[in-house]
Amino acid sequence: MNSSEFYILSVLAKEKNMRKAAERLFVSQPALSQRLQSIEKQWNTKIFIRTQKGLLITPAGEKIVEFADEVLAKDAKVREEISSLDKEVHGTLKIAVATIIGQYWLPKILKEYIQKYPNARVSLVTGWSSDIVKSLYEDEVHIGIIRGNPEWKGIKQHLLSDDLYVVDTEIKSLEELPHTERPFIQFKSDSTYYQEIQVWWHKQFQTPPKRTIVVDQIETCKQMALNGIGYAILPSVTLQEEYETINKIPLARNEDSTLHRDTWLIGYESSFKLKQVEAFLDVLGEAAKGQNNKNLN
Repeated sequence: MNSSEFYILSVLAKEKNMRKAAERLFVSQPALSQRLQSIEKQWNTKIFIRTQKGLLITPAGEKIVEFADEVLAKDAKVREEISSLDKEVHGTLKIAVATIIGQYWLPKILKEYIQKYPNARVSLVTGWSSDIVKSLYEDEVHIGIIRGNPEWKGIKQHLLSDDLYVVDTEIKSLEELPHTERPFIQFKSDSTYYQEIQVWWHKQFQTPPKRTIVVDQIETCKQMALNGIGYAILPSVTLQEEYETINKIPLARNEDSTLHRDTWLIGYESSFKLKQVEAFLDVLGEAAKGQNNKNLN
């Protein structure tokens, strides 16, 4: 039986009259009578008995009509839920994000997203940009947020640019770097970041740092610099707090510009059509706009 046949039984049970039921269903009485006979044949039992006063439901018919009403109620509920999916954001948002962005920039955005769309879920993984691109290729995530300037053939949107700074408790100018005995504290990152720093350094000084310390995490690197162990080169996105005892010196690219790091949103067009992704992009766009305005100021 289909939903229209369940509806016929429900109307017949309520009206208890073939003529009134036919009028309500916008069919002729003979057509309705024929449909009822077909339904009773499917159930292999009599559902209604015709009398001079109208339709009399049989004991078997009572159970069948009760079942029909339950199915119709469930059908209506499911349709309402499906309709609400068009208005509300549901589903899981799967994101792969560069570790720095995931640690310092994204939490506030995700908080806003979850508060605005409480029915949505978030699956988040962090890592190097090369790992994020791989996750997209393997269809493990909907969108990726990466650092640098990758070659990507799908959708690619610029989110923000943040300047790079020498951070130290003692060094106050770039001219001191080739002469200091303080160690250069570096954190492991993707190759493009190292390459940018190395190219900048050799253009400025021609000789490598006298001492270096390499750590696994950017936060470890940052804390070591803040505690006076040595100097580090850090992106401004990691330096959101104000530090009274720290010197922040921008890395000059030339007389008119400073060295910076770009952040990009990448993905495939099919994923961008998902409602949970569209909602996230709206929240992300506002945040990126605010960050860029802040950087301009």
